[in-house]
Amino acid sequence: MSVSFATTTFAPVVLGFFGLGTGYLIYGPQELFRFPQRNPSVDRATGVWGIWLPGFCQFITGVYLFVALAWFESLKEPALYTAALAFSAYGIHWFALGWNRYQGNDVRPTGFMSIAFVIISVLGMVVFFSVGSWPLGVLFAGLTGVYLSEFFASFRIGARVPTTANEHAPAPNNPGERALGFFHVATGLWLMYLTFATTLNISLNYSLPGG
Repeated sequence: MSVSFATTTFAPVVLGFFGLGTGYLIYGPQELFRFPQRNPSVDRATGVWGIWLPGFCQFITGVYLFVALAWFESLKEPALYTAALAFSAYGIHWFALGWNRYQGNDVRPTGFMSIAFVIISVLGMVVFFSVGSWPLGVLFAGLTGVYLSEFFASFRIGARVPTTANEHAPAPNNPGERALGFFHVATGLWLMYLTFATTLNISLNYSLPGG
């Protein structure tokens, strides 16, 4: 016996948008404006938020999209396959980012991680600009900026050498980290717009771009 499900327009992408946007708006101001100053207590707090908001929210969204596309066939839009890949991968990597921040672990492996995520981000740009979904293409352009900046921030390229005894402590002046903070804030605000527009378009039949 086979079970079929009706096609739905209620893909839960807003949960992923909101979770990632919240994470970016927590991490970004700290990187860009140095507030609050990082210390073990602040790192534990931001680590917890990183695991649950951008991590868990995106992971759940990605799994739902894959299941709906591949098993239940209740979603039919091929571009959502790219969204499922992105939400799942970004969610899982935020579990690692949040845990490493919580534990105060070495950030240099994050720089190597960023290379792979630049590739996914560029892939998202290609797919969504190609299908005419420019608001999502803009989102993936912002994500590309995030991971390019992450590479420079993690390896402290161009940063002053820290004067603390802990060689893995945040550098007092790290241009890559400032760039990362800028892209986190800018992309986080765009994610909030996408959350707003998509929710209004579905709930109240608005026609805002990006929803």
